[in-house]
Amino acid sequence: MKKGLSRELIALRIVRELKDGMYVNLGVGIPTLIQSFLPLGIDVMIHSETGALGCGRIAEPEEWDNDLINAGAQPITVIPGASFFDQISAFGMMRGGHLDLTILGAYQVSERGDLANWAPPGRTVAGIGGAMDVACGAKKVFVAMEHVDPKGNPRVLKECTIPITAKGVVSMIFTDLGVFEVTPKGLLLKEIAPGFTPDEIQKVTGASLIINPELKEIEL
Repeated sequence: MKKGLSRELIALRIVRELKDGMYVNLGVGIPTLIQSFLPLGIDVMIHSETGALGCGRIAEPEEWDNDLINAGAQPITVIPGASFFDQISAFGMMRGGHLDLTILGAYQVSERGDLANWAPPGRTVAGIGGAMDVACGAKKVFVAMEHVDPKGNPRVLKECTIPITAKGVVSMIFTDLGVFEVTPKGLLLKEIAPGFTPDEIQKVTGASLIINPELKEIEL
């Protein structure tokens, strides 16, 4: 299969959706890369369920502080005005509807926006973590993931086949092959990775796609 966008380019594309004044939670995986691509001058506060508001870019080795980590346990920096609190307060922000957006990784997403991101196929995990709280509490949910799994199976499906984290919460999906909007009529392909055709993307998608009449290549 041809190569689509790198993980870094997926993150860079999502940055275009961030607006001044947003409070944004970033999940594990591709979403954590977004911290390092925020443009100078944009007023976005990054929230972490570990107990921080105002997370900055991923830290360089010489900047590591074991007390400053994100949800993926990566060392991070913080921006001026950052604040720290316990996890009860962090989850209170999530559950209380105080976050404008959460950007999460996923194993699968259905055409209706069902999210499955806590139980990897064929593996046992200790627990669901914070994904359910933030997916149900944030005002808007985006997913950032690779379009197929390591075996080439579609991750965008008509129905999820693994345990659901939250039903009907995802509004946008960003993958290495395209940008998709969850609509009442189905999945709308809005942007496409360079070098791909809608037919090629449909072949590796487990749900029927609606092609935007104004379909364009992904711009960064």
